[in-house]
Amino acid sequence: VKLVESGGGSVQAGGSLKLSCAVSGYTEIMNCMGWFRQAPGKKREGVAGLSVADGRRYYGDSVKDRFTISQDRAKNTLYLQMDTLKSEDTATYYCAADRAFCDDGDWVRETYFGHWGQGTQVTVSP
Repeated sequence: VKLVESGGGSVQAGGSLKLSCAVSGYTEIMNCMGWFRQAPGKKREGVAGLSVADGRRYYGDSVKDRFTISQDRAKNTLYLQMDTLKSEDTATYYCAADRAFCDDGDWVRETYFGHWGQGTQVTVSP
């Protein structure tokens, strides 16, 4: 399974970015998808999760009401729309996927996912 993120970049606080994650090479449906981020010197944290089977979406407290996770199944692509960006959102963002089903409590665990992208950098200036 290959996951390739894109869409990162530099933006001023209050701006928006949309990240994409193209998924390929799988023979089983990836039932749980997620976005994580890692800032320098900090642990990787879950940002948003998606239960593909029923469309349930999950968000970390720090991004709730600002970020939106979505999927275009025809394009095998996962998205993360990030609005009202803050300097503390600066990090490398990773998408993750697993064939296991997930619910709230699963998607936030880094160890839950078996497949990861290489990451894309997001920098938000004050």
